[in-house]
Amino acid sequence: MTMPDITNAMLGRAVFDGRGERLGNLAALYADTDTDAIAFASVAMLRRGRRRLVFVPLVGARIEPDSITLRCGKQLVCSAPSTQAGHPLPADAEPTLFAHYDLPYTPATSAARRLAPAE
Repeated sequence: MTMPDITNAMLGRAVFDGRGERLGNLAALYADTDTDAIAFASVAMLRRGRRRLVFVPLVGARIEPDSITLRCGKQLVCSAPSTQAGHPLPADAEPTLFAHYDLPYTPATSAARRLAPAE
């Protein structure tokens, strides 16, 4: 799996699905605790007047100067595991998150969690 070159300096940028539909703004990045590579992000989405953070994989994402385009579609993202702003993804939800995107999951060997906020 090749991860895109992405940093916390990109927070707030627009995020689009594979068809070019706007999903929201990049809210946070999550690193794989075994490799330290950025693997997932949360996207701040406004839906039915409520802001929620939806978790998306960054595998194959296209990084542009002002935006990020994901490989997955809006419908898949909208049904992905999410949290309310200010709440982390629970560690026990990580297997469900990986399964949602059809990605292989193995528990972390170097930490209690597979995904941790990127620094």
